[in-house]
Amino acid sequence: MLNENIKAIRKSKGLSQQELAVKLNVVRQTVSKWEQGLSVPDSDMLISISEALETPVSTLLGETVAELKVDDLKAISEKLEIINLQLAQRKTTRRKVLHWLLISLCVVIVIIFAVLAVWNSPYLSWDYSDPETAVVGVGFHALEWLFVRAAPIIFVVAIGGIFLTRENRK
Repeated sequence: MLNENIKAIRKSKGLSQQELAVKLNVVRQTVSKWEQGLSVPDSDMLISISEALETPVSTLLGETVAELKVDDLKAISEKLEIINLQLAQRKTTRRKVLHWLLISLCVVIVIIFAVLAVWNSPYLSWDYSDPETAVVGVGFHALEWLFVRAAPIIFVVAIGGIFLTRENRK
């Protein structure tokens, strides 16, 4: 059966034994032996033959390939539609979560700025002669310094993100 299929498919593609042999990097006599049933190609060569003849291996081996029926196509399209809807829902949910996280980040930044303004850096009046107090004071000062410089940039980026992730109402 394999020999007959190779021969029939080769002829239907308009290829000679020599042309198929060149595509497969074998001699013409090898193709002839396959078609006469005197030898059988190994699995790697069978894959190469299927590629050269643009035919599935199952067809070469003579398996009947069941055609998809209209009902099968309809079921597949319905499943794909459900998957697409689920993916769209997941994307919308992620966008909403990101949107609210960015809003929360902006609120936290504003609250921290308000606390820092009210707090008015009390650590600056501490007695830094004690080493532990000095370390804590320097730590507070470093955190405040970093926050005051980084927070406006983060705030502006978050505001931009809020506008990019908002719902598009038509």
